[in-house]
Amino acid sequence: MKKQIIAIGGGGFGRSPGEGIIEKYILDQSDKEKPNICFIPTATGDNEAYKVNYYSAFSKLNCSPVHLDFFKRTPDLEELIKHQDIIFVGGGNTKSMLAVWKDWGLDLILKEAYKKGVIMCGVSAGAICWFKEGVTDSWSEELKIMDCLGFVKGACCPHYEEEPLRRPSLSKFITEGVLESCYAIDGGCALHIEDEEEYKAIVFAKEKNAYYVDLKNEKVQEQPYFRKEIF
Repeated sequence: MKKQIIAIGGGGFGRSPGEGIIEKYILDQSDKEKPNICFIPTATGDNEAYKVNYYSAFSKLNCSPVHLDFFKRTPDLEELIKHQDIIFVGGGNTKSMLAVWKDWGLDLILKEAYKKGVIMCGVSAGAICWFKEGVTDSWSEELKIMDCLGFVKGACCPHYEEEPLRRPSLSKFITEGVLESCYAIDGGCALHIEDEEEYKAIVFAKEKNAYYVDLKNEKVQEQPYFRKEIF
């Protein structure tokens, strides 16, 4: 059973619900003709406008969309997740999101679903959560590194070219040895990981990419991934 993670650096229906470019790509990766997809907006406290944008985008595509609330009456999580083909996690506060998930046991349920071939995807917090570590703005004062779910190895940094502190902060983390390396993803781009081995950049806006960032000869270097443009 193929395992897939699609980590989006920024963009998508949260900003432009009418475009549906990366959303259609995600649905196309399922082997189901009309896949079931579940949106999990925990990182924004189940923001209502975010859910409206989600349904606005996916109701126009060939899928069966549902969502999961934690801040209203919460459904049977195992029953809900076992019927899904795709999980889409929204952006927001990663630390708060993972704390809620772990208290409810959703982290373990999602890990089992991932092993069974359910596609895991998301943007920002919903991108970094799948990695061992993530560069996050969950704290207001500065970017920090936090432990995440560890479905795939390494660290991840979203919004790489969108937010001015991202590139210099990641460079500092790597230069100081806090991180050995990191996957950095621009907004308008997603990193598609298959079976934890094949990595490619899925680009849905102009001049965007994803990179493997590490230290070589005492210099931080960015190695771009193979780009597949879908816009």
